[in-house]
Amino acid sequence: MNNTKTEYDAIVIGSGPNGLAAAITMQQEGLSVLLIEGKGEIGGGLRSAELTLPGFVHDVCSAIHPLALGSPFFNTLPLADHGLHYTFPELAAAHPFDGGTAAVLGSSITETATLLGRDKEAYLKLIEPVVRDWPNIAADVLGPLSFPKHPIAMAKFGLKALSSASFLARRFETREAKGLWAGMAAHSIQPLSNLTTSAIGLVLMTAAHVKGWPIPLGGSQEIANALSSYFLSLGGRIETGRYVKSLAELPAAKTVLFDVTPKQLLQIAGHKFSSIYKWQLERYRYGMGVFKVDWALDGQVPFTAPEARRAGTVHLGNTLEEISLSERQCWKGQHAENPFVLLAQQSLFDDTRAPEGKHTAWAYCHVPNGSTKDMTDIIERQVERFAPGFRDLIIGKHTMNTAQVEEYNPNYIGGDINGGVIDLGQIFTRPALRTSPYRTSAKGLYICSSSTPPGGGVHGMCGYHAAKRALKDIFSIETQIKQIL
Repeated sequence: MNNTKTEYDAIVIGSGPNGLAAAITMQQEGLSVLLIEGKGEIGGGLRSAELTLPGFVHDVCSAIHPLALGSPFFNTLPLADHGLHYTFPELAAAHPFDGGTAAVLGSSITETATLLGRDKEAYLKLIEPVVRDWPNIAADVLGPLSFPKHPIAMAKFGLKALSSASFLARRFETREAKGLWAGMAAHSIQPLSNLTTSAIGLVLMTAAHVKGWPIPLGGSQEIANALSSYFLSLGGRIETGRYVKSLAELPAAKTVLFDVTPKQLLQIAGHKFSSIYKWQLERYRYGMGVFKVDWALDGQVPFTAPEARRAGTVHLGNTLEEISLSERQCWKGQHAENPFVLLAQQSLFDDTRAPEGKHTAWAYCHVPNGSTKDMTDIIERQVERFAPGFRDLIIGKHTMNTAQVEEYNPNYIGGDINGGVIDLGQIFTRPALRTSPYRTSAKGLYICSSSTPPGGGVHGMCGYHAAKRALKDIFSIETQIKQIL
């Protein structure tokens, strides 16, 4: 940063959901805030484009957002007034099996449990307490490590969340319940035998029963557009097409918040950091990457299981054992022949995504970090396995390997969409072991990306908490003076 006269109170680098949340939080306090985005448009992982054919709108990165409505911060913003509207699939998710049956995750916890047959009570015992306690623990779950406001409820959640998904799967007897659980836990992007892999499964299932898994009408870009519109309405300023490579490029400011991962942070501001902080950032671990495919289709995906045709998200991995194997292979640097595939079919519920009678589909599988192997055929075979005739409907496609994913969004190092591994070794030290994970060792510099708690997802909570930390550290005295005056 220049040492000349301060031009801004705060500068935020990166306009993903966390950068936007940080900028909004600072601007809400009446500060002067500049948001800088390296690409030509804002959004980070929240972008949509006609990737295949004219008239087919695809979400380039994130697609369905279980935590968008469950975010304690987003819920405080009048985003509907800025053009953001959601649609809700009849079923949040479906998990088909060989033979044409499927387990489902619906909005009703009782209906979801009942359809699991012999595992009804086991499901209720696992998920019902979390759903009941969620209003009290959501802010703590989606925040940094601290003493919780409701310690007993949080402790009960924590005991389950810190367990491995493989361990909690033992609660279930049926293929259906085990498979459904495995698909949810596989969003952790690590072997299901790892500790903490139950956390994401619990949160995703709870989100479905509390708020649903919404799809933004018009594409994920609409979330970013609404956030930026609200930020601008408060008096904030946005600059796009300005890729920041060093602090020297920035106008003078009292504080800078970085919606970047440790690798980029070191490149931009590493010379400002203490040797211990640099040492920690240099050892930060990134996880598995993704290979993504978008399709333009001549009709909806012809899943054999009728439930899968009613779901916004479909998990393709068959059994717990198959999913566990594919994730373990990927973690070890191998490419699975039957990978766990996450598929979204937004156009079933949002007719703005494709021309009349046509559809889109969005899917990815996990691959070793940095892999450039073309997984298109393997992914399509996995879809065809549960939806015979799928390939006959393809009229256009677009693919991205991990290098292309990172080129599109530099925060996705090696294709890692979570901003780093969220395992036991990093869940509490993300991105470094400090009293506040958002503070760097340099005064006035903060990190607000998904490499900080609570991690990946479209919720903005990393940015919100980082901004709150900066406000307390840098602006609390000024704010008190203003209030007195």
